[in-house]
Amino acid sequence: MTMAPDHAGRDAFQYQAMRDIVDQMQAGVPGKLEITKEGIVHDMMSPGGPHELTAARISRRLEKVMPEGLLAHTGTPDVEDVHVGVMRHPDIMVIAEADMEVEGAFDPRAVLAAVEVVSRSNPDNDWSGKMRDYPLLGIPVYVIFDPRTGEGAVLSDIHATPNGPRYATRKDFVYGEDITIGGWTISTDGLPRYA
Repeated sequence: MTMAPDHAGRDAFQYQAMRDIVDQMQAGVPGKLEITKEGIVHDMMSPGGPHELTAARISRRLEKVMPEGLLAHTGTPDVEDVHVGVMRHPDIMVIAEADMEVEGAFDPRAVLAAVEVVSRSNPDNDWSGKMRDYPLLGIPVYVIFDPRTGEGAVLSDIHATPNGPRYATRKDFVYGEDITIGGWTISTDGLPRYA
């Protein structure tokens, strides 16, 4: 659900006001708050077992095939670009350990891939909003796992469009297939589905 609409030409003052609102409200509301190009988005439900198990299995599978020094990180903080006016929190971020040695939010340009497990309560946030915001942040690969359908997509190759940067390449998959995220291939077999 979008809580505060965006207006063309959002300036640094408007972004900081939204950032302050998110900081003040986050501890007192369930779920998570993010700042998108459309405004503040609230994913009202905290992720449940299948969502968290999917993220854990994907993270573990990625870390088995990635080189030393890279992590498939499932924790905090957010990724944020104040100049773009976007703060997001991927379920999994492929990032170098050295790029995590910062105070505050991670630089999105340091994220090699963002992975999202579609939430039951707000699937459009992953399939639409983040598909728009991640190329805007310069994240080169975006992967979506959807436990509702047992399907997903790998998006890559950012290119310019009249509506801003977008992913040019989309490879759909069904659970059970091997997929390539960046340069690393993992299985999607055995991932849980929502009941």
